[in-house]
Amino acid sequence: MTTDEVLAGVGPRLRRIRKEREVTLAALAEATGISVSTLSRLESGRRKPSLELLLPIARAHQVPLDELVGAPPVGDPRVRAKPIVRDGRTLFPLTRQPGGLQAYKMVEPKRAPRPEPRTHEGYEWLYVLSGRLRLVLGEHDVVLTAGEAAEFDTRVPHWFGSTGEGPVEFLSLFGPQGERMHVRARPKRS
Repeated sequence: MTTDEVLAGVGPRLRRIRKEREVTLAALAEATGISVSTLSRLESGRRKPSLELLLPIARAHQVPLDELVGAPPVGDPRVRAKPIVRDGRTLFPLTRQPGGLQAYKMVEPKRAPRPEPRTHEGYEWLYVLSGRLRLVLGEHDVVLTAGEAAEFDTRVPHWFGSTGEGPVEFLSLFGPQGERMHVRARPKRS
């Protein structure tokens, strides 16, 4: 789809979204600070959309900008990265983009290596899928079992691996600049 084709579809999309929400041009003008005539020309295609016009409209309608411009559909979301074997541990990358938050499924075989805590910049979140995961973090030495999670600043000396009792499978999310995991949960109903 060409840029002109994408831009040609913005006006009708703006009108459809506004009408679905039963908002008048006057009400939208008041909410966005954009004149009624400019909004009308945008919807009819007589005015080219710009970021300065679309951002306040997206905010007023509480929709992502993609919805206004008709961004192309997202490609296949499946991650098909190959497993990496490092020091006997198998890592399955669960994210495709380098940098930022990284996710891995890790499989640690049955072994009992001597912990060698290390430090580096970042923040890590671990979740045990099966088995028992030993986590040495600062002065703490704990064992996490299936369904348990831990999160920590990686500037604290840390090490994790098998307890030696059997293999362990776990998820690891790592943010290089101290990015933290945010979990949203529904509140319990009373």
